[in-house]
Amino acid sequence: MHTLYGIKNCDTVKKARLWLDKNGIAYQFHDFRTDGLTLEQLQNFAARIDWNTLLNRSSTSWRQLSAEQQSDLTAEKAIALMLHTPTLIKRPILDTGDKLIIGFKADHYPTE
Repeated sequence: MHTLYGIKNCDTVKKARLWLDKNGIAYQFHDFRTDGLTLEQLQNFAARIDWNTLLNRSSTSWRQLSAEQQSDLTAEKAIALMLHTPTLIKRPILDTGDKLIIGFKADHYPTE
């Protein structure tokens, strides 16, 4: 079964969930706010896909960070920022077991 990670009130997450439901694709939803987020989960994501892809530099949360927080990013620093502020993570993240799909585009999602 797939796992969809995100925040339930995010419009893109809502679109992904609707698409998965309409297409009869079984998934478990993991809300970063209510279900939590661990360092191990983020490290697993970063081991499977570049942390630069995970970090949403166009988010309001990113713009609210200080210049010091935004500068000299390393994987460790970015993971710490995302752990502290999960809204810095691009959403949704669909874990198919084989791969992570970041964001939502219907033609990138599995059909079963």
